[in-house]
Amino acid sequence: MSAQIPISTFKPYRGEKARLARAYDYLILVLALFLFIGSFHLHFALTVGDWDFWVDWKDRQWWPLVTPLIGITFPAAVQAVLWDKFRLPLGATLCVAALLLGTWVTRVFAYHYWNYFPINMVLPATMVPGALVLDTLLMLTNSLTITSIFGGGAFALLFYPTNWPIFGMFHQPVEYHNSQLTVADLFGFQYIRTGMPEYLRIIERGTLRTYGQYATPLAAFCSALLCSLMYPLWWYIGKWFANTSYLKRI
Repeated sequence: MSAQIPISTFKPYRGEKARLARAYDYLILVLALFLFIGSFHLHFALTVGDWDFWVDWKDRQWWPLVTPLIGITFPAAVQAVLWDKFRLPLGATLCVAALLLGTWVTRVFAYHYWNYFPINMVLPATMVPGALVLDTLLMLTNSLTITSIFGGGAFALLFYPTNWPIFGMFHQPVEYHNSQLTVADLFGFQYIRTGMPEYLRIIERGTLRTYGQYATPLAAFCSALLCSLMYPLWWYIGKWFANTSYLKRI
């Protein structure tokens, strides 16, 4: 015969140890958030690099190809953890928002205040619309295959048109010293960095220039295909990191 004790007799412990434990949990969460922002920002800066740093590097060929391809990596891995373990359809949006926060802090304090670059020269691109579509598709379909094909494709295809209202003004043609340039090129000439204007001219002589005005759509569709392949790869990397079985070997 077991003793019957009413549940209402139990009260949560609210002493000093409980307060310290809760404060320690909040501290760990804040540190984990900063660690995640720093790691994603470092990964993005090392791989996308100057295409995201400078407005005159945001060309019509490599920028819409490289940026979504790298930008979908961490969102796919975090989606694998949050959706598989907690059924939270916000992994991609959370990652992109964290990256945007870290990027803005870096651009304002390190580029603008410390190195005196104009803030409109170092504006970061946004991937929030693509991340929202990625999370929505995963929530509605609960399918890795459908999210990879259609979500990964939408993440890449939405990148250029959603950033055009931000950066379109810098692609306006101007005449400068009897030469036709863009406003972004003028930024590059005024703020000299290693290999900057030369790089843009090399890009404009690339093979995609053969297709004229269709270079950007071709680059976007190529990025969509690659993102559809990159998404499941980083999904399984995220699942592997969320697995704790390797801790038994420690």
